[in-house]
Amino acid sequence: MPELPEVEHAAGIARRAIVGRVISSVRVLHRSQRRSLPPSATRRLKGERIVAIDRRGKYQLLRLTSGRTLVVHFRMTGDWVVLAPGEAVPKPVRVLLICEDGMRLALHDSRALSTVILAEPDAKLLEELGPDATHPGFTVIWLRDRLAARRVPIKLALLDQAVVAGVGNIYASEALWLARIDPRTPAAALGPERLTRLVAAIRRTLQKALDRAERYYGADGAGDGTRFNVYDREGEPCRRCGKRVRRIVQGGRSTYWCAGCQR
Repeated sequence: MPELPEVEHAAGIARRAIVGRVISSVRVLHRSQRRSLPPSATRRLKGERIVAIDRRGKYQLLRLTSGRTLVVHFRMTGDWVVLAPGEAVPKPVRVLLICEDGMRLALHDSRALSTVILAEPDAKLLEELGPDATHPGFTVIWLRDRLAARRVPIKLALLDQAVVAGVGNIYASEALWLARIDPRTPAAALGPERLTRLVAAIRRTLQKALDRAERYYGADGAGDGTRFNVYDREGEPCRRCGKRVRRIVQGGRSTYWCAGCQR
């Protein structure tokens, strides 16, 4: 699932491809996207110039000259693909943005779960999200206040985008490993010392992934699993203490951790 680093990498692809260009048409190629981007919305996009592309958590915000915004969420398997002139449109493409000069940006999503929504200029966007994991507003005090009444395991609390935006299943496991915190620990049980370690670990984990994104991610979003310390490494030795990495299921998702050094 794309998380903050992957979404930022994809936003960079889109910025280089279409910022400053004028949309001539938008093709919605799957019925699931028509629910969020109906024909009435695609008609309003014709003639719009894309002036900027911002990222907020796992969302991308394509800013238009009219003040409208295209809000894109990749969900599980979405990604951007730039299509060369004359290149065939791959079957998993769900939405196709076509610019006046022929540039085409395709939303590629094998599971068709991505959403694209056209928001009007006065719309309140993503107010429910907490601060980005790499934003100065994500502090120990913020995290302490958001976790104070949460008895769920800390791993599950970190997946709540109202707590911290952009962290998903992969980087929650990685940050908890870096902070030496057991993912089963009740969120409210974390004291100041562990909260301080956790905020620093989340920042470091996400920033490291952002810095390395261009090296490890191609246009198809495929990653290099060797960059992980615990994620998807069940049974392998912990890179810190040598104990075997374990896997448990929390909230229907796999959590990877080391019982030797995450206590």
